[in-house]
Amino acid sequence: MENENADALTGKKIFFLNPSAIIKNEIAYELIHQEYEVYYAADPVKLRRVLKKYGDSVVLINIDEGLPIKDWDIWIRTVLGDPATTEISIGVVSAVHNPAMEQKYVSSMELPCGFTFINKSDILKSIKQIYAILQKVDARGRRKYLRAASENESLTTINIPHNGRFLNGVIKDISAAGFSCAFKEDPDLEKNYLCHDIQIKLQSVILKTEAIVFGARMDGLAKIYVFLFTQRIDPDVRIKIRMYIQSIMQAKMDILLLQ
Repeated sequence: MENENADALTGKKIFFLNPSAIIKNEIAYELIHQEYEVYYAADPVKLRRVLKKYGDSVVLINIDEGLPIKDWDIWIRTVLGDPATTEISIGVVSAVHNPAMEQKYVSSMELPCGFTFINKSDILKSIKQIYAILQKVDARGRRKYLRAASENESLTTINIPHNGRFLNGVIKDISAAGFSCAFKEDPDLEKNYLCHDIQIKLQSVILKTEAIVFGARMDGLAKIYVFLFTQRIDPDVRIKIRMYIQSIMQAKMDILLLQ
């Protein structure tokens, strides 16, 4: 029950196993920008090991490549037959429209996420089908925004003009809604203070935006400020932030997949 409550709050991890280019560039891209927690995996053996740690995840398998169909079926049955991963929500995607195959995965194997035909001529329809599947298994839960902690403070910085000078700091974590940061010198910013012309550096990406001070907290001797972006934020900035977050999470997952 504790895991179920956690899932409702934080959502589930979604793994695209053996994804094609169109899955990455079209389907997963859209999911990322709807705040789903998306990962890619190429090796079914390594992914199965990781799934033992995240036994409430969603796995969508591209069965068109990688393994013969019979071997994909064995992998699916093995995962669902393991007590550590029996709650995994598995689905199959394919660019081949095969009613018999759909019948097998939906009716015979009764996969929670069924079968989705990736129609390259109507990718929007396929995306809507994936959305419906993920909503069915409550993949996003009640979480509104994904947040990523900065991995390298020298590569995630902030610069704010303030009273004729610039406030320089480092970003601690960030989401499409806002960020937290610490400054080299405490500027003693008040709650609801509006900061214009903020420059955020996320690795090699430079973003310009504005935000208000939501509050502050102490972390040891450091004062951490929390900012919320205003409604005037450029939509392209949110897109870049989400892609940064996904890259950070994917990098961490890649480490687990290699262990």
